Amino acid sequence: MYRTGVVNLPLHSGKAPRWLFERMVKLAGKTTDILVYEFGKKEFLNRISNPFWFQAFSCVLGFDWHSSGTTTTTCGALKIALNKSNLGIKIAGGKGKASRKSIEEIEKFSDDFSLSSKKIEEMKYSSKMSAKVDNVCIQDGYQLYHHCFFFTEDGDWVVVQQGMNDNYARRYHWLSSNVKTFVEEPHVAICCDKIENKVLDMTSKESKETRKVSVDLINDNPIHLRKYFLTNNQSMLTDFFCKIESFNMPKHHPIFNVDIGRDGMNVLQRVYDMQPKNYEEIVAFEGMGPKKIRALALISNLIFGSKMSWKDPVKYTFTHGGKDGFPYPVDRETYDNSIQILEDCINQAKLNKQEKISAFKRLNSFIEDSTLEK
Repeated sequence: MYRTGVVNLPLHSGKAPRWLFERMVKLAGKTTDILVYEFGKKEFLNRISNPFWFQAFSCVLGFDWHSSGTTTTTCGALKIALNKSNLGIKIAGGKGKASRKSIEEIEKFSDDFSLSSKKIEEMKYSSKMSAKVDNVCIQDGYQLYHHCFFFTEDGDWVVVQQGMNDNYARRYHWLSSNVKTFVEEPHVAICCDKIENKVLDMTSKESKETRKVSVDLINDNPIHLRKYFLTNNQSMLTDFFCKIESFNMPKHHPIFNVDIGRDGMNVLQRVYDMQPKNYEEIVAFEGMGPKKIRALALISNLIFGSKMSWKDPVKYTFTHGGKDGFPYPVDRETYDNSIQILEDCINQAKLNKQEKISAFKRLNSFIEDSTLEK
């Protein structure tokens, strides 16, 4: 899998006023119309999967750079506009309850395209796995609540999804191009201005051996793993972790701070019965949640010494910067590239004069405000 990035956004309550959202739908639709006409559907997906472009596009539609609503409202406006168009692009899913309708809507909207049953099943699998990997394999403390699946009549697709913790929303972008695997570094970049202290990243190359051992542990019969799960208040393995490579083990067996219960053991047993060929099959199995993935990783480390990554895969921020220098001064080269792309689209879009002027005013205001304190 090929994921282009992640962006952290402060949580903002409320919603876009009706008068603004109606105009956002219109502007989003017409801008996409000309973009697809000029560059094609694949290029549209490439740009939606690029958090730089997505963020700038949201601002043109009427949002500030830092609002969590840039994801949900922009995707919502695009969904209404594109699902009514004849551009050969549909969007399934959305925010909250709507996110759980993505599979149903992929099937429904696929009726408009001449896609094979195999391609439709592949897209449904991709929708499920993109959400599961970000919620299970990358344990960063952000609970997914928004999932939009963009797809074309050619079977290409993009996922834009968002998770939240107490203070921030984190956005994840996926692109179907160059798909290799869902479980080993499916990212071009994972970026935001906030780096969490401790994240279990089972997609990291550093976790490759642990993924392999996890498969072996399952295929050897998970009944042997019972003794490692939390059954009372004994010490946990994590009590003995320290920042350096080695740590001292006590005489008794360490007990993990993971109680997966009888139902969890039944899930592991069913995975064993399947005899998975690789780690992706384990992750894809229904019922394999964060606790079981984490338990397998910790036991792999305990028994075989296999390493896994505890580093947040976030490396850069996808925002362009702010006029007050927060989270950092504006990156002009990146910013200018986003501006030029959007200016070209707006300039050629089929908008009336007043709409075009308003769009340019928002874009120009965003440019000036964000570069004042460069």
